[in-house]
Amino acid sequence: MEALSPLEKKLLLELQRHDGSAAPEEIDMELVKTMNAASWLQSKRLVNMEERLVKEYELTDEGRRFLEEGLPEKKLLSMDGAGVDEVEEKFGKKDAGIMIGWAVRKGWCKIINKDGRKFIEITEEGRKAMEREQPEELALKEIAAGNHEIESSTAEILKKRRAIKERERIHRKIVLTERGWEIVNKGIEIEEELSQLTPQIIRSGEWKKKKFRRYDVRAFAPSIYAAKRHPLSQLIEKIRRIFAEMGFSEISGGYVESAFWNMDALFIPQDHPARDMQDTFYCKKPDKIEIDEELLNKVAEVHEHGIDGSRGWQYSFDKDESKKALLRTHTTVNTIRYLYQNPVPPAKVFSIERVFRRENIDSTHLPEFHQIEGIVYEEDANFGMLKGILREFYTRMGFEKIRFRPAYFPYTEPSMEIEVLFMGRWIELGGSGIFRPEVTKTFGIEYPVLAWGLGLERMAMILLGLKDIRTLYFSDIKWLHELPLL
Repeated sequence: MEALSPLEKKLLLELQRHDGSAAPEEIDMELVKTMNAASWLQSKRLVNMEERLVKEYELTDEGRRFLEEGLPEKKLLSMDGAGVDEVEEKFGKKDAGIMIGWAVRKGWCKIINKDGRKFIEITEEGRKAMEREQPEELALKEIAAGNHEIESSTAEILKKRRAIKERERIHRKIVLTERGWEIVNKGIEIEEELSQLTPQIIRSGEWKKKKFRRYDVRAFAPSIYAAKRHPLSQLIEKIRRIFAEMGFSEISGGYVESAFWNMDALFIPQDHPARDMQDTFYCKKPDKIEIDEELLNKVAEVHEHGIDGSRGWQYSFDKDESKKALLRTHTTVNTIRYLYQNPVPPAKVFSIERVFRRENIDSTHLPEFHQIEGIVYEEDANFGMLKGILREFYTRMGFEKIRFRPAYFPYTEPSMEIEVLFMGRWIELGGSGIFRPEVTKTFGIEYPVLAWGLGLERMAMILLGLKDIRTLYFSDIKWLHELPLL
């Protein structure tokens, strides 16, 4: 009782006066104040808010005409035996058609063909209808009087005849709960109370004469959401920070690449399924990108005959295929170009950028997504070092159980996939390995290159507990507000 505001007390007394329930409009208070007080009382379980959807109707000009003149089909009932042409002449062809149509539909008349003319014959049902008001007429009177409780079937007919307009409204009723009745029955006294101290009240000493309202620390309070970055942006910044702390530098590249750098330089054969138009986005403008001829010849030689003991792919290399322009399918294109431009070790670089593949959109696939790419290039680099780097990265990302599985990729050997344990299942998050000699020696790179490509969105799904990857790109402000910081 002591924690109730004067407005809450007044609303409780108003509800008592209305026998425990009333619509907000029936309360002798401003509507805004009534709803505000009701919200607080509801959070304290003293009232319930009952809501139901109600339909309300309004007469159109046609409906008002029906109300004043009667239904058009009723006018036809006084013309028993008249010809259809006579009705059309008297009421006009359009109105006559409406009259006759509804009268026939209701069984009030029949159309008789005689000597090549059509005549109106009123039925027994039609004669009875002349003496009584029809459901549509009764409904129109009720609506005009402000009563909206009419038969739904009648309302549908009147809507079809454009006699009424329908609108939906939520009807609310505030109802005292059992606990609310207990408070009311104890007796409520409204008196002036202080709910907030101001410098003026303190200086004047007025607070000594006033009663303070007790604060209820358990009362409902609106949530306040501070501004924060999108979860993907937060995750990218966290990954950047982790790699920077591990001694890596960030690199970047463009979205549009040549098939040479995206595929050929990585020793991906030209008949590989990943090159199909069903898997890769090829560009029309530009449709090709020129490649340095000397570099092109070196890579063609490796594809056809191999290098340093390799036999290559043993096919005829198509240089025009290399020049095709496409949207990059992985960010490894960034690292191979970086190695070509910086062949002297050591190097530790990474990138987090978008890649594009012709994927059908579903709960786990998108045609545009992010890839986390990285390499380590130094004289003593080895497979154990690669496993240690990836284990350290995923541990810092918050994954406790990590394992590696053997895998195959065209441009690394040996190769492995990285999996993490999530909700009792092992989930694959990326691939890795050591670049093959066919990739590195072509560009004068003499020492081992450790490489990996990891999925960002899939990692985000696990960390955020999502079942559908598309959620990351929905504009759901409620979901974004409630997400914790990563």
